[in-house]
Amino acid sequence: GTTSSEEKAQIARAHGCDHVINYSYENVAERVRELTDGVGVNVVFDSVGKDTFMASLDSLKRRGLLVCVGTASGAIPEFNPVLLAMKGSLYMTRPALADFIADPIEKQELANELFDHVRHGCIKIEINQR
Repeated sequence: GTTSSEEKAQIARAHGCDHVINYSYENVAERVRELTDGVGVNVVFDSVGKDTFMASLDSLKRRGLLVCVGTASGAIPEFNPVLLAMKGSLYMTRPALADFIADPIEKQELANELFDHVRHGCIKIEINQR
């Protein structure tokens, strides 16, 4: 997992993250390569956007998937899709919730799956502010 502060790193560790990289001062892609014996990771879920986009791409293994789920630091920069091929035939997606809940039956199935994970303790909900 990656964070921008030690406070967030502690939260990530408390929720089961084995390795935390602080992208404010660590080279994310280099650290990922160290942790994976030079291979890279299968998937990156990037909720930061502009500030972490290239590091996210560079952390992926060949044919890896980048899932852009947020833009906390701003929109990802424009890029030529050929870059995905040059970096190992990578895949990239920007999912939108509306596409996953448009069908009422699928929406109910997904909700049931989510609540089953909560019920079985796979997902823990922490209320830490109001």
